[in-house]
Amino acid sequence: MKGLIVLSSTERLPGGRSAGFWLPEAAYPWRALLAAGWDFEFTSTRAGRPPAGGVDRSDPPQRMFLEDPVVQDRLENTRTPDLLCPDDYGIVFVAGGHGAIIDLPGDARLVRFLADYWAGRDSAVIAAVCHGVAALLDVPGPDGTPLVSGRRMTAFTQEEERAVGLDRIVPYFLGEALAERGARYEAGDAFRSHVVADGRLITGQNPASTADLARTGVELASGRPLPRHWLRRSAPLAAR
Repeated sequence: MKGLIVLSSTERLPGGRSAGFWLPEAAYPWRALLAAGWDFEFTSTRAGRPPAGGVDRSDPPQRMFLEDPVVQDRLENTRTPDLLCPDDYGIVFVAGGHGAIIDLPGDARLVRFLADYWAGRDSAVIAAVCHGVAALLDVPGPDGTPLVSGRRMTAFTQEEERAVGLDRIVPYFLGEALAERGARYEAGDAFRSHVVADGRLITGQNPASTADLARTGVELASGRPLPRHWLRRSAPLAAR
């Protein structure tokens, strides 16, 4: 089995602040996939290496991600969603980072991919964290209504945007955008792990939620628990 990790290609926010994908929000799902014995792939809105932010080399999963030659090769050769087959993946993770609210929801290729992936099988799992939840805003469900409509979800909050000084920079607040599309938005404590699972759709509020989201998503998709120390132990790739 293989998991897909969706990454933003946005380099700068309005006003010039650096953006990109939040690196731990890709590294933790990657570690969860390896621990389950799954392969992985990346996709982004622009082919090639997407920009990364939030790098902390003192964090073992991030350091392993940055030092893994397979990860680095696949980041260099990231393909856009229109070149991927939805049937190839048992789970789709969407990493956050403020860049995600800029390019992910407006990318027609990603919207189409996610819609086809969700409709293609009853076992499809989508797990999005922090600003990565923006990728789901304009995805239609099988009946044509928004995929998020009627679903319990979470995402980065207005309180958290204010705390990081970007409440006047972001073009919209995710909680409001989700509610406008009929989602049942839930917010937990600021900067603490908060994961909401509504069937096969899993969302995490902020970077602190990433490990819990990754574990929940892979365990749901694989049907078995991850090893206890999955973030810190070596785990072989299913295929290199």
